[in-house]
Amino acid sequence: MPTISLIIPAFNEEDYLPACLDAVMQNVAGKAFEIIVVDNNSTDGTKQVVERYPGVTYVFEAEKGITRARQCGFKAAKGEILAYVDADTHPPAGWVEQIIEQFSKDAKLACLSGPYSFYDVSGLRNAISNAWFVAARPLYNFTGYMLVGGNFAIRREALTKMGGFDATIEFYGEDVDIAKRAKKQGKVLFSPRFVMPTSGRRMARQGFAKTAAIYFINYFSIAFRGKPATKSYLDIR
Repeated sequence: MPTISLIIPAFNEEDYLPACLDAVMQNVAGKAFEIIVVDNNSTDGTKQVVERYPGVTYVFEAEKGITRARQCGFKAAKGEILAYVDADTHPPAGWVEQIIEQFSKDAKLACLSGPYSFYDVSGLRNAISNAWFVAARPLYNFTGYMLVGGNFAIRREALTKMGGFDATIEFYGEDVDIAKRAKKQGKVLFSPRFVMPTSGRRMARQGFAKTAAIYFINYFSIAFRGKPATKSYLDIR
């Protein structure tokens, strides 16, 4: 059984992080080798939230940026498999078991990811949000890689050979970049069973159509140009 390090980057997430860690303690603790929260230079009570959870390791990354926070977690972690979720996710029952199952049975598997479900988006908006992953499926079939930044696991060996995360990418496209480079190290599996409940707060704030368009544009930009099309982004909390 591979050892798993769960890594949770967090920037000013005192409102969302408690529910995330509650789910982690219920569904992941005891099955993962370690649980790490990377405080990405928060100015709120993120650190105090982490301190309420015994067994959760707190590390600090002063330079803001999701790729830098992920890299900090990579350096701090000791597991053979590095699993990444976001601070507004709720890792469900059976999630970590899927990581163990998939990596144990396939030595060529470099990276595992799967779709989001949205716990705070309802009705037609939720259906439209989930349809994004259905619409993106042909892209995965064509390129052989797809990854969701708040729901993936990667072999330490593969990430080491990749040189870690690309800190020149600020936000959009960072997940595509990871998947694209991971494919050179082995198989990248995007499993529809590997679902992660998360907040739809970005779509609610930016608009569903605009958010989907930005992600699609940056997928193609990373896939065919090797760099993101969008450099600026909003911190939505």
